Amino acid sequence: MASKHQLTGMTGVYLVAAELSRRGFIASPTSRSAYGADLLVTDAFCQRSYVVQVKTNARSFGFWLLSKNARVVKSRSLIYALVNLRKDRIEYFLVPSRVVAKNVKISRPSKTRKNYWYSVHLERIAKYQDGWRVFKQPSRPTIRSTTTRRKRRAG
Repeated sequence: MASKHQLTGMTGVYLVAAELSRRGFIASPTSRSAYGADLLVTDAFCQRSYVVQVKTNARSFGFWLLSKNARVVKSRSLIYALVNLRKDRIEYFLVPSRVVAKNVKISRPSKTRKNYWYSVHLERIAKYQDGWRVFKQPSRPTIRSTTTRRKRRAG
């Protein structure tokens, strides 16, 4: 049986996929074993593609926990979708990986916690709220029919 944390995470993945689909993108969830990629996304004409890492909160809304690799894994095509599932609304923060890498906070182990925590805090990425424009829609490609090409050659 899936844990509450797993269900929260999957809820975020499917909400982001649904929103991207609504905006004209093709979004496919990956298998749970795909490192660093929760969604593979492309535009309708397959001219641009993205990898989306989704992090979802259902209780604490001021930060998102990340893997330690978030500090070093940067790519123009890697986007973090940071989601807050509030009772009355859903908040989306769409953040390029280079911005996340620059803003990772490291929390040292404490008396109650053995491990380091890597996180990004809301105040550092607040301007990316509803920043869906990070997924650029290319202009529609010009498609010429074969009859048009034949007419030009003949003419």
